[in-house]
Amino acid sequence: MQTTLAPKAADADPYGLICGFRFRAGLAGDEMDAQATLHAVQNLPVGDEFIWVHLNMAHAGCKRWMLQHLDLPEYFFETLSEGSRSTRLEHVEGALTAVVNDVVFRFGEPSSDIATLWLCVRENMLVSVRLQPLRSADRLRFAVKRGETFDSPLELLEHLIDDQAEILTQMIRDTHLNVDRIEDQLLSQRLTYNRAELSGVRRTLVRMQRLLALEPNSLMRLLNRPPRWFGEEEVQALRSQTEEFSRVIHDLAALLERIKLIQEEITALQNEQTNRTLFTLTLVTVLALPINIVAGFFGMNVGGIPLSGSPHGFWILVVIVASFTLLAGRLAFRKRTDTD
Repeated sequence: MQTTLAPKAADADPYGLICGFRFRAGLAGDEMDAQATLHAVQNLPVGDEFIWVHLNMAHAGCKRWMLQHLDLPEYFFETLSEGSRSTRLEHVEGALTAVVNDVVFRFGEPSSDIATLWLCVRENMLVSVRLQPLRSADRLRFAVKRGETFDSPLELLEHLIDDQAEILTQMIRDTHLNVDRIEDQLLSQRLTYNRAELSGVRRTLVRMQRLLALEPNSLMRLLNRPPRWFGEEEVQALRSQTEEFSRVIHDLAALLERIKLIQEEITALQNEQTNRTLFTLTLVTVLALPINIVAGFFGMNVGGIPLSGSPHGFWILVVIVASFTLLAGRLAFRKRTDTD
């Protein structure tokens, strides 16, 4: 026997609702509470009206409520459960299904963690589901609350993609500044930078590039065969947004290549420093070799040691050792010069 997850007056969040809005053409969206949202999804608007329902997948009753009350394609629920989270837009069963990866929103502190937002777009409804707070989704929600008008669910999606591109652009700009500082230290020979930090930045950017880049095949299929309820202006706007986002991804790839080159330069400098240290140790060993050999010979407790009866024997040995040391040093430096 099924039980309806109807909102109760004492329960402000019975099924993971983050926000719900009802839109009319040319007017700002009206925010709906849990009861009004439930009524709206059970009686979907027609004409120039549509709704946006933003849900928290971490809520225990969210998916069950969605299955019970939302008329969404089976493919959308399969997408919620699958392991692949690559960003894509697909038209399946009369609805537009989107998987969007974005930066996790943490109040008061920067973040580079990536989380996923799942969307299902119909002619009169947009449903978005997430596990963690996302920056682009929060920006869209605040834009609606400020009174920005939207004429279709596709405009909400386009605004979301635009916000995502803007957030990614800002992150790339901040990373560029950090990389500039490292490069300045490298050029001024004052590099006190830990390679592990630069490697961490590169790993984060690679992960962002893999998750945030739109799948070209699904996007081409969508733009070549848009749903019948897509207008020509909306198709052009979506194409423009995706091209801009692709340019941002290209900038991300260029930044990754720059970081790779800096890492290679740092590695070359460290190898050069290591070679210099090894040369110094080798030179000290070579210069000390004549002294050790002579000291070994004259330290033997045997008879017949030369110069043992000469009053100038010590100074003669000093001259011999110094001569061999200078000869060894000259040969070592000549070899170093030929190598350079």
